[in-house]
Amino acid sequence: MSSATKRTVLITGSTSGIGMAIARMYAQKGYNIIFNGLEPNGVEIAAGIAAEFGIDHLFFPANMADPAQISDMAAHSLERFGVVDILINNAGIQFVSPVEDFPDAKWDAIIDINLNAAFHMTKALWPAMKAQKFGRIINIASAHGLIASPFKSAYVSSKFGIVGFTKTMALEGGEFGITANAVCPGYVFTPIVENQIPDQMKAHNMTREEVIEKVFLKEHAVKEFITVEAIAESVLFLTESAAASVTTGIALSVDAGWTAH
Repeated sequence: MSSATKRTVLITGSTSGIGMAIARMYAQKGYNIIFNGLEPNGVEIAAGIAAEFGIDHLFFPANMADPAQISDMAAHSLERFGVVDILINNAGIQFVSPVEDFPDAKWDAIIDINLNAAFHMTKALWPAMKAQKFGRIINIASAHGLIASPFKSAYVSSKFGIVGFTKTMALEGGEFGITANAVCPGYVFTPIVENQIPDQMKAHNMTREEVIEKVFLKEHAVKEFITVEAIAESVLFLTESAAASVTTGIALSVDAGWTAH
């Protein structure tokens, strides 16, 4: 099958963590993949996955806080593949601080990358989806898109915003065969979480095991980290299952029971 007849998926933040797991899943299914990431070896990561599964791909080290770079990535992707059938807005950052000490620059960066980037990316790819009367948009939100925690004002605001944006896109896209859904993970064991553990051990004077149990998994009913593969499978359900064409505007909790409280 030529690349022109294959489906194409664009995944932001796809050279590590959740995004890379999603990319590998779609690569295994033969999709053309547009990778994005700021890792120094991102181009090699993308090329390695593409070679492993024999797919066509593009890689962009676009900074998702920069609308001009987002526009450029979208334009080149459409030039190469004609349309992006599936868009996964996954790129995100975090910063934790009491509001009175929260740096203005950190607030702006979190809103830009976690929320504004999804708007700019969706806007750029929407006309081609609309023209072909098919599109699947998945926004990786968070349990923090449904429930708040202290000291995470920017992150919670961005994730509540992305859930609202998702619902609006579902209403605008329905008549054109475009669905939009959000996935709301709890704590997923990624390099970002792994790197937070030593700081939390120091801050709370706890062992590694205590930090995992009493900090990260405190609100999980199922006392374990969520895997990146579980999130990838959730995305797949919203794009390829028999229910995908009529499932739109939802915030799918994959959070080990966190928001059941």
